Amino acid sequence: MAWPEEIAIVGAGYMGRGIAEVFALHGAHCVLADLTAERAASAAELLLGEAARHEHDGLTPDGSSAELRSRIRSAHSIEDAVGGADYVVEAVFENRATKTDVLRRIEGSLSRDAVISSNTSAISIRTLSEGLDNPARFLGAHWFNPPQFVPGVELIPCPQTAAGVLDAVEALLTRAGKTPARVADSPGFVGNRLQYALFQEAAAVVEEGIASAESVDQIVRSTFGFRLPIFGPFAIADMAGLDVYGGAYQVLVEGFPDRFAVPAALRELVESGSYGAKTGSGFVIRSEAQAAAMAARRDRAYVALGRVVDEFERDEAPANPAAPGRDR
Repeated sequence: MAWPEEIAIVGAGYMGRGIAEVFALHGAHCVLADLTAERAASAAELLLGEAARHEHDGLTPDGSSAELRSRIRSAHSIEDAVGGADYVVEAVFENRATKTDVLRRIEGSLSRDAVISSNTSAISIRTLSEGLDNPARFLGAHWFNPPQFVPGVELIPCPQTAAGVLDAVEALLTRAGKTPARVADSPGFVGNRLQYALFQEAAAVVEEGIASAESVDQIVRSTFGFRLPIFGPFAIADMAGLDVYGGAYQVLVEGFPDRFAVPAALRELVESGSYGAKTGSGFVIRSEAQAAAMAARRDRAYVALGRVVDEFERDEAPANPAAPGRDR
């Protein structure tokens, strides 16, 4: 699949409109479809209004909203939208039956060489593929909210997805300025599995009266969450010291035996004497030179990130941290 002449987005809610804005800003002609022609037309106008605000706020280049007006149109129906499309993004409501029905309608009017992706947050791609006659051209492409500005997209093949299709969509997303990552088909994939695990523990902290919701948010964004734009959990663990992680896990296991267990991969590395940066070997660190370079990059990045955070908070009144306990 070369750069598509036309991309159809079926489901013109916030996610669908955002995905269309991304592709159109990178030169693709996009057509929006929804339950009715009226809803699709309304969504197209709403998208153009949102794009104008993004341009006004300096989030997109000057003149971008005018360019989008020439590249965005609405369709009378799903069938009308996908008939001339090279690539289709299904972005309807997160319901398995609804998505299955819409995917069948898409496939019924699509050209033989066109590719279909589903923007599902958690539904099995294999299950969605079972209703298609040609699942080789189908895969999951999970964008994150807001899709215009969050770079990551998870790519999830079904068992029949052709390798060339996966390669083509990865290249398409990269050209559109995104950062695609291939993952296996599993409940919640990777992003939401991790995100919801954090939310579950955050909710437990509040429910147990350890801290307020406001305090939890403040702690997350100003401590380990502050690092996450630059490094993932394995790099962070390597730099902190895997032996330190092992010791902390023992405390958590003793306090919450029903919720925590020392990961086998962590235990094996610690037992072998691989502690991350301090030994030059760990999950992602492979040498002392790499560890030193990562530490230098970390320090520069955190100072720069701190300046960005300060810029956004400078004009806001400092919030008083809520006292530990539940807010009532």
